[in-house]
Amino acid sequence: MRMSQMFGRTLREAPADAEIASHQLLARAGFIRPMAAGIYSYLPLARRTLDKIEKIIREELNAIGGQEVTMPVVQPASFWQQSGRWYRIGAEMGRFKDRIGRDMVLAMTHEEVVADLARQEIHSYRQLPRLMYQIQAKWYDDPHPRDGLVRVREFVGLESYSLDRDEEGLEAHYRALYQAYLKVFNRCGLPVLVVQSDVGQTGGQAAHAFIYPTQMGDDTAMLCSTCGFAANRKIAPFRKTLPLEEPLLPTELVLTPDCKTIEDLANFLSIPKAKTAKAVFLVATLREQGKELERVVFAVLRGDMELSETKLANLIGAVALRPATEEEISSTGAVPGYASPIGVTQALVVVDDALLHSPNLVAGANRQGYHLRNVNFPRDFEADFVADIAAAQEGDACITCESGLRLMRGLVVGDMFKLGTRFSEALGCAYLDVDGQPKVVVMGAYGINCSRLLACIAEEHHDEHGLMWPMSVAPYQVHLILLKGTDAFDSAQVAEKLYLELTANGVEVLFDDRQESPGVKFNDADLIGLPLRLTVSQRSLAENGVEFKPRHLPAREIVPLDSLVQRVLEVRQDKLNELSTRAREGFALQPNELLKPDSHEG
Repeated sequence: MRMSQMFGRTLREAPADAEIASHQLLARAGFIRPMAAGIYSYLPLARRTLDKIEKIIREELNAIGGQEVTMPVVQPASFWQQSGRWYRIGAEMGRFKDRIGRDMVLAMTHEEVVADLARQEIHSYRQLPRLMYQIQAKWYDDPHPRDGLVRVREFVGLESYSLDRDEEGLEAHYRALYQAYLKVFNRCGLPVLVVQSDVGQTGGQAAHAFIYPTQMGDDTAMLCSTCGFAANRKIAPFRKTLPLEEPLLPTELVLTPDCKTIEDLANFLSIPKAKTAKAVFLVATLREQGKELERVVFAVLRGDMELSETKLANLIGAVALRPATEEEISSTGAVPGYASPIGVTQALVVVDDALLHSPNLVAGANRQGYHLRNVNFPRDFEADFVADIAAAQEGDACITCESGLRLMRGLVVGDMFKLGTRFSEALGCAYLDVDGQPKVVVMGAYGINCSRLLACIAEEHHDEHGLMWPMSVAPYQVHLILLKGTDAFDSAQVAEKLYLELTANGVEVLFDDRQESPGVKFNDADLIGLPLRLTVSQRSLAENGVEFKPRHLPAREIVPLDSLVQRVLEVRQDKLNELSTRAREGFALQPNELLKPDSHEG
């Protein structure tokens, strides 16, 4: 491609709303342009990189038996109603009515469609297992799009789905997809950590997420560098530190003026936060007998702990949670700021299991300006649920080996779900097994956010001058720069011949043939970040060669013209081999690697 003909241009300044490197550089280098909040156009350079990411994905999924399909973006709501997700997913789902008034969905994902297809196509155990996938634009109406392609409303995503006879088949597919996804990320040059995660709106039995470690991430994982435990903080279990046993004392009313927070209360009474009981009021949207209703939830946990809303929602089956208003708190019989579970009757009371072993806590008294000492559960109040609802914190003990956990921020670029029979049962997807009996198809779902993956590669591979694409996903492999001279050497003729020769040898070349100054051309080359830069100038030709510079190295050298093409081919292959080697090894970051000084985090 000649830059004089390429659609799109580089920018000297980043957009005003671009805060992170990938957003700034992808915009400045002419890869993306915004249309609306969270909605972007992909210009030719970005499209080429996306094509390469998608090619890698196709190669790895085809290698394990994947078959590509294309499923409808627009779907009848009836399928989502059968699965129940129509009622559980909020405004992030694109809902509309067609011309005759039928409810329709702008699909975020395709579990229902896959179950319907399997219902039509799969009738016998002989037709299982199967693995299908698609790469398609998807819609998720995120209320807070930000950071360019990191968090958008429309994005390009891979969805793959496994269909099996039983749990054993699902486990085999799950392992195969796990390795295939690691190969994809390794070939793209992106370090990832695999963690246990929440099944979320997709549902199912278990889930894992592939996280790119970065401080600008909106997900948090808890890691153990000793045993390798890794889980999303939303669901991570941990070993709770319990106090020494002591005799249960009678409750005692104590004056605590202006102590509406745990911090205030602990300071006023000169006690540790672990000797207090924290009250958290939320309103849960629950679905019972096909109808949605709201109910106030009173979560009680020790004052030194934080509530995990995900654990709470999963425990009580909440479709959604929101903070309760003071009026809603008062309606339960509790007093805001001084709330106590003692005597509360109009709320769903959920108690963290640490309270079973935490005697004589200070809790609210449901009386303005007062608390109760020596509150004990279950002696003094009852609960509708008792379970782990606390969020793990930095330094908490690992559930497996009791070492201290470390908190890591990151971005989820891929995920996996063991769906089981959740969708196939809902949509009547069954087959006749070898014994002639009907059985429900067992499903798995696996996704990669290709748009976010592109942004994360840019976030990982850049310097102060611009992008630094890995060879496998670079929009072009070589940036050929022509600097026209005034002497006898016809640099334009040499550059033209080199462009044609490289292209004929299968090398992807971006040829800067523009009438721009050397400074502009070099700055744009660094900004766009192709792996190799070749400069044809009167100076290089005077030395009977072309200036050769890898983007990631400061050193430049003059390579003779007669050996230049072979040198480019060798360097290209070496770079691709490095990524392929990591892919064959199935490399994934381990928690202890993230503790090293050269960590990829940040």
